[in-house]
Amino acid sequence: MSWELILWIIFFFINIALLGSTFYQILCLSDLEADYMNPYESSSRINSIVVPDFILQGVLCMLFLLTWHWFLFLISVPITCYNAMLFMKRQHLIDVTEVFRTLSAEKKYRVAKLAFYLFLFIIVIIRILAAGSLSLYQSEEELDIRSSFLEF
Repeated sequence: MSWELILWIIFFFINIALLGSTFYQILCLSDLEADYMNPYESSSRINSIVVPDFILQGVLCMLFLLTWHWFLFLISVPITCYNAMLFMKRQHLIDVTEVFRTLSAEKKYRVAKLAFYLFLFIIVIIRILAAGSLSLYQSEEELDIRSSFLEF
């Protein structure tokens, strides 16, 4: 198994975690909007996973940079910088008293993040398949070279 395939599988699992986290946040906000959940409960659930979500996004962005995947790094930098800006301004947590006023904006932000992660998910799946077929092709090619070497 090639390192490229292992790397794309790591990207896949990080992306799945980010997708799940974002979908959970949208679900909590929708439950709050439909009055199935109280503001304190919804805010505490979302706030408990915001910082790990930011850290995971930063790790994914840094892995793209360190592994020379420039296109994926460049499309993930804006959301990472926006997350860092929110964290620096201390606006990353949902305020219990202001949650209903900012509910629409919070949902739009998380839906945009979900769309971005779905786009990234499609790219990662395509690259996993390409890396898997390439590693399969390379292993068959190596087998042919060895068998032809042993014939002489």
